[in-house]
Amino acid sequence: MDITIHTTVLPHDDPDASLAFYRDVLGFEVRTDVGQGKMRWITVGPVGQPGTSILLAPPDADPGMTEDERRTIAEMMAKGTYGWILLATPDLDGTFDKVQALDAEVVQEPTDQPYGVRDCAFRDPAGNMIRIQEVR
Repeated sequence: MDITIHTTVLPHDDPDASLAFYRDVLGFEVRTDVGQGKMRWITVGPVGQPGTSILLAPPDADPGMTEDERRTIAEMMAKGTYGWILLATPDLDGTFDKVQALDAEVVQEPTDQPYGVRDCAFRDPAGNMIRIQEVR
C-alpha cells in the first residue's frame, strides 16, 4: 500500500481570524478559500509541502446535525477540547518566540516532556490546540 496524509480538518467559528492565524502567525500558504460568511472552507498548508494540508471548516455545516450536537461542539471548541493538531519544527524555541510575539494564546511554553519529546502549545482563534514538537 502507498498511503499518505493529504488533509486533516480543524473547525473554525471565525474564518477570517482562523485564516489570519494560520497564514500570518504560522506562515502557512492559503491553497483554497471557498464559500462565504461563516460557511467558508479554507485550505492552508506549510510552504514547500503541497501534499499536506489543513482544511479549516465550519463544524456545524452538516444539515443533519441536531441542535444538541451543535451546542456540544460549540462548548467543546470554547474549552479547546474539540480539535487539535501536532506540528513539528527543528527550532522549537525560535518558533515559540515568533508565534508568541504575534499574540497567539500560549497554553504551554517549550517543555521537555517525560515521554521524551520537547514541545509547546498554543490555541488558534477557534480554540483548537496547536502543539508544536521539536524534531531533530
